[in-house]
Amino acid sequence: PLLLYIVLMLRGKDMNVSVLLCVILGAVLNGESILGFANTIYSSLGSFCALIGFIIVLGSGLAEVLSQTKVAHNLVYTVVNRFKLKSKRAAILISMVTSTLMVSLLGTLAGSNAIIAPILIPIVASVGLTPSTLGVILHGAGATGLYIGPFVPPVVTITGLTGISYAEFLKTAGIPLAIIVWGSTFFMACRTQRKTEGLEAYSEADKEAVEFVPDVKCKRATLAFLATMAVTIVYGLVAKAGASYAILVMMTVSIIVGLVGGMSFKTSLTTMIQGGSKMFWMFFMFVLFDPFLNYVSASGAFDAIAQLMEPLIDKGGEVAFLMLSAAIGVFGISGTGVAQAQITHELFLPMVNAMNIDMHIWS
Repeated sequence: PLLLYIVLMLRGKDMNVSVLLCVILGAVLNGESILGFANTIYSSLGSFCALIGFIIVLGSGLAEVLSQTKVAHNLVYTVVNRFKLKSKRAAILISMVTSTLMVSLLGTLAGSNAIIAPILIPIVASVGLTPSTLGVILHGAGATGLYIGPFVPPVVTITGLTGISYAEFLKTAGIPLAIIVWGSTFFMACRTQRKTEGLEAYSEADKEAVEFVPDVKCKRATLAFLATMAVTIVYGLVAKAGASYAILVMMTVSIIVGLVGGMSFKTSLTTMIQGGSKMFWMFFMFVLFDPFLNYVSASGAFDAIAQLMEPLIDKGGEVAFLMLSAAIGVFGISGTGVAQAQITHELFLPMVNAMNIDMHIWS
């Protein structure tokens, strides 16, 4: 099943179709009965994978509430207006800050960038940034937000799998990785701007910015969003909250922002659900990931791969193992970052324990 998954993903097949086929193959190879298969799917609804999938759904719901109340627009304009655009480099830095901030707060790379892109494009286009440069910024700076946000799925997944706290994760993994990716993104954005300037540009229509002036409700909703997030983050750190805490945070913030932003309780909840429905496909995929991994484990495939790697690890030790496991995770397991982390963890955890590798390093 793992080999089939890798082949299907590398060929660009739909992720849900790929995972479902792998689950069915795993059930057949393990001699699973029809009722046993049904019970396996039922059990997966309460799994850690399903929890992460639901957090992704709620993150999309929160993004929709912030979009409808114009809080997202206000946050972007506040950041941009506070730091005046005096040069292309300044525009690159401010765009990076905006993308990283929004992704770290909302927990979704595509969703957050989809919200801020229409707002940023007229602003950066007027300064002279090219579409390719903004593409580099949204991808790299947005990805950085996925390493530091307290409730983003990759961070919740890694802290949940390794058992380390959010503060420990930031210190040993999140911030060091964010510095590397953010720095390389800035370098590549500046390089891309030099290479594409004069060869491509936004149209005059793209440069026509729509004037945005936040009303009183929008300003209050923005303050409510920032204050609620700050309080929940601090409480989560003090209480050493686990992955399930993210569910409460996403729901609470969505409803509070909606109410303060002028929505009724029902409309706030409906907006959150409508936004979350856009990511139901992701939740469905994560529900399937649990039986997928369990069937692979039951077949003995993980143990077999570990045995194949033993000669290499005996020669190179911990460093060779960490480099090899990272390479397999990056190049051999396609899909979402959460799926990569989950599969890599399941695949190599026995060897991690056997070699007494610290969980901070593994994270």
